[in-house]
Amino acid sequence: QVRLVESGGGLVQTGGSLRLSCTASGIIVSIGAMGWYRQAPGKQRELVADLTTAGRTNYADSVKGRFTISRDNAKNTVYLQMNSLKPEDTAVYYCNVYGDLRNYWGRGTSVTVSS
Repeated sequence: QVRLVESGGGLVQTGGSLRLSCTASGIIVSIGAMGWYRQAPGKQRELVADLTTAGRTNYADSVKGRFTISRDNAKNTVYLQMNSLKPEDTAVYYCNVYGDLRNYWGRGTSVTVSS
């Protein structure tokens, strides 16, 4: 059974940084894109960033220039480096992995940015 385990969330002040990690465990024969989504209270889940196996990245406009996604294929791990955090970045961040023709989701890690 495949599990995605996220870590790295927490409370940070405006302008601070956090690094999220997500590791996929279990048997995945073929991993495709890996990414991060977030859901703020009262809002829909939205894409933050994703990264294909070919190295193509896609970022939400709101995080371009501040967040960087990367992955370590040998460790089945995806990272999200978040700099210059703003209160509007406060949300639960979910890891997403596309593998073996399906989407897998983590349980989420909470990020709170205080003003």
